[in-house]
Amino acid sequence: MSARFALIDVFHDGAFTGNPLAVVSGADLDTATMQAMTRWFNLSETVFLLPPTDRRADYRARIFTLAHELPFAGHPTLGACHAWLALGGRPRQAGRIVQECGAGLVPIRQDRDRLAFAAPKLLREGAVDEATMREAVAVLRIAPEQIVEARWADNGPGWIGVMLRSAEAVLAVEPVRRHEGRVDIGLVGAHAPGSEVAWEIRTLFSDGAGALVEDPVTGSFNAAVAGWLRETGRATGPYVAAQGTRLGRRGRIFVDYDGADWIGGRTLTVAEGTLPLDLGPGLSSRR
Repeated sequence: MSARFALIDVFHDGAFTGNPLAVVSGADLDTATMQAMTRWFNLSETVFLLPPTDRRADYRARIFTLAHELPFAGHPTLGACHAWLALGGRPRQAGRIVQECGAGLVPIRQDRDRLAFAAPKLLREGAVDEATMREAVAVLRIAPEQIVEARWADNGPGWIGVMLRSAEAVLAVEPVRRHEGRVDIGLVGAHAPGSEVAWEIRTLFSDGAGALVEDPVTGSFNAAVAGWLRETGRATGPYVAAQGTRLGRRGRIFVDYDGADWIGGRTLTVAEGTLPLDLGPGLSSRR
């Protein structure tokens, strides 16, 4: 027995510049096995493609981080859609795909050479409580007066959004390397007018073992930021954000306000193959 896998470069600006994603298909695995495989791939997320349970959806995605399952995440959504289409998936409506995940149904559209998802509603929003902000400031190792605004930006992963005065300030942050307890912090700062990109993004999260990890490109946080910028009047039309700069990546996120907050990026298959599932007690299938 085997499953298929693909490694997808999501939000890239040229091969090997975005956020890598593993997509596994063709096997109905139990949750523990999905989590074990995710840890083995050792990427920020791994997605498992499954038949939909909602007749309005084209496919179902279960999304795992190294530590736990997520109801929604952005780069796994675009990568899962890319893999589903590459496997011969045909949406009910040309150019419009519907993903089922823990957060419900997520619309995805094909925009020329890119895929884009409609940002889901926030699960938690508004001001961040004082104790959580103290923790965030300590993790980021910045002074409170450096923060322009902070708010919950939780659409699944539980992000705390922290806006700094500039893109340069965002890139200058040197966070702690380890932190006990779960942390999901996103940073955003504006580039100077006329720059190649409008905003600089960074995201930091716990790996489940106390280490702090920086994500190369994060669709979910960019989705929350898109709504934040629109609501506060900081962005009124399409823009491009950069992420992964400190990691030597060139992640590019294309945001468009067209009836929804659309979060787009380029996707590319860089490797694919099969995974054996009959290696003994470490792997388990429902079949």
